[in-house]
Amino acid sequence: MWFFAIVYAVEGIGQAKSGIMWQPLSHWLKESLHWNPVTISTSLAILDLPWVIKPLWGAISDFVPLFGFRRRPYLLLANVAAVLAFAWVATIDTTTAMIPALTVTAFAMAISSTLCGALLVETGQKNNTTGSFVNQQWLWFNIAQMVSVLIAGYMIEILSPVDAVHVAASIAAVAPMAIIGGVWLIQEPRARIDLNALRDRLRALMSVFRSRNLWFVGGFLFLYYFSPGFGTPLYFQMSDRLGFSQGFIGELSAIAAGGWIIGGVLYRWRLNRLDRITLLRLSILGGVLSTLSYLALASPATAMIIWLFGGITSMIAMVATMSLAAESCPEGAEGFAFAAMMSIMNLTGPLSDTLGSVLYQHVFNEQLTPLIIVSAGATALVFFLVPLMVERRAQPVE
Repeated sequence: MWFFAIVYAVEGIGQAKSGIMWQPLSHWLKESLHWNPVTISTSLAILDLPWVIKPLWGAISDFVPLFGFRRRPYLLLANVAAVLAFAWVATIDTTTAMIPALTVTAFAMAISSTLCGALLVETGQKNNTTGSFVNQQWLWFNIAQMVSVLIAGYMIEILSPVDAVHVAASIAAVAPMAIIGGVWLIQEPRARIDLNALRDRLRALMSVFRSRNLWFVGGFLFLYYFSPGFGTPLYFQMSDRLGFSQGFIGELSAIAAGGWIIGGVLYRWRLNRLDRITLLRLSILGGVLSTLSYLALASPATAMIIWLFGGITSMIAMVATMSLAAESCPEGAEGFAFAAMMSIMNLTGPLSDTLGSVLYQHVFNEQLTPLIIVSAGATALVFFLVPLMVERRAQPVE
């Protein structure tokens, strides 16, 4: 439990598209380089690539032990790389070098997250604690993110755009050192490459592709998370039309992270008693309502309420879907299978944000209201797919 807390706290700080780097980076690209929403979304989509190909990192750690272990050495190497890459970002002031450097940090964070996910599935399935582990991970992710975005917003207020990026990168470079020190918390049996073990793991890997159950869950997760996003257009709306300061925008992200924490507490207190289907239905309903709530965005007061509610519903959705994904993974290929499910969810991020930015700029004439309605409608349609999950549970897994 402590190890999961450490890894996801570091990820909450270091993720390039949501941690301490994101707001300073967006502010620098917008104010200093005068990039528009579509340019920002499409140019930074490369940072999602390492998260989309997460199954590769899972397969490598599943099949190729390093120095006698399947997880520990890779975690050490990934986080050493993260420290060096963030330190590199702290010295750069051009996009031609900044984006490649940030891509290296994204690879390091994605590999670390994949290995943590494999440990979650292995341990959670054995002890029937998957939901608790997922909740623990995202609770600490958002505690770290709450602190990070508050610091990021403050730095933008007192530093130049490029200096804010450099200081954020310096802070992010320190965070992975906690994983380097905490990797010894992992209780992992020694492993070695032998032909019998390799054949067993190959059979487990092939079972991933033959499992109708896993394909069904993957398709459901894609439809669950894919809808026209409005994260980047919303940033422009708040900055240019509503006149929110960069410090307050950072505070809103912290409020949303606080909502995630409240959602985690709600799960531990009450929602963990619900069956998976009921929790999925509740999460979809919450997602639709939280998306529509952005229609009421008009002042700092309404913004704080909207972001808090959105954080609560997002946490419930994450626990519901990640638990579903973890419980569907076959034994022996946990790292690959769980990473594949997460990759499907991660793929929706850049697709949704880019689609939303294109609609905002070229279809809706930079009006946020129709984009919000379309996004909420796309989420609502998934509600009608939930009954199929009941049928899935009744079918044998190949």
